[in-house]
Amino acid sequence: MKLLQLTDIHLTEPGQTIGGREPNENFLKAMTHALSHHPDADAVVITGDLSDWGDEHDYQRLKQMLAGVDVPVHLCIGNHDNREVFLSVFPENADENGFVQAVVDLPDGTGLLLDTWGPDSHAGFYCETRQSWLNQKLAELPGPVYLFMHHNPVPIGIAPMDRIMLQDSEGFARVVARHNSKIRHIFHGHCHLPLSGSLEGIPFSAPRGTNHAGWPDFGHDSKLSGSDLPESYAVILTNGNSVMVHMVEYGYQGEIRREASPNYADWDRLTMVR
Repeated sequence: MKLLQLTDIHLTEPGQTIGGREPNENFLKAMTHALSHHPDADAVVITGDLSDWGDEHDYQRLKQMLAGVDVPVHLCIGNHDNREVFLSVFPENADENGFVQAVVDLPDGTGLLLDTWGPDSHAGFYCETRQSWLNQKLAELPGPVYLFMHHNPVPIGIAPMDRIMLQDSEGFARVVARHNSKIRHIFHGHCHLPLSGSLEGIPFSAPRGTNHAGWPDFGHDSKLSGSDLPESYAVILTNGNSVMVHMVEYGYQGEIRREASPNYADWDRLTMVR
């Protein structure tokens, strides 16, 4: 199975920039790059911060952008979104409780899209109602299951970012711990950093995002840090017993050098390009 994860696309009014970059242009570049290099992808999942200010026009524009995409596209919402406004444009994405959650069939198991949005906060929330929904779905599904969410479910060790992580992390952890043999991987966004780790024995990962980039500034405790590192998306490969996640920095403008054979016999001090 091959999945493409895009995150933190932060659509704005066309022409407006974030960190000197135009989010609409970068999202279209990301989709074009991802689908042209990976036409065999089974699905695209966008893990939140679809809009920068939760504006209806951004969601309408996103709907238009995705209209011609042949690959299934699944959406999560993040802290920059607005659930009510999002669902006014994408009403089919609501679960039975009014959250933006869904069960999606994948070639290798099942994907669960989780809603970690909460009002008037950049932090994430996963209340008892959502925890109950997740617990029920995990109990019903045979596995493997892949979870997709916006907020990081564990601290990353950067103080200002940890203040806006998933606030109901202990309850979330208890739910996934009950079913950790079924859950193959957790994919999230939010931090604008390439991250990997584990929660209750379940691996998780996050790519940087399709527009502005963060920086792991461990020494600053009050301000989030940005950088001009390349925009990115993730390519997820599974084969039944393993998961591989690549972060593709499609915003990189430098040269790609095909300079070495993988065959040991071809490695020669005189002829190798180093």
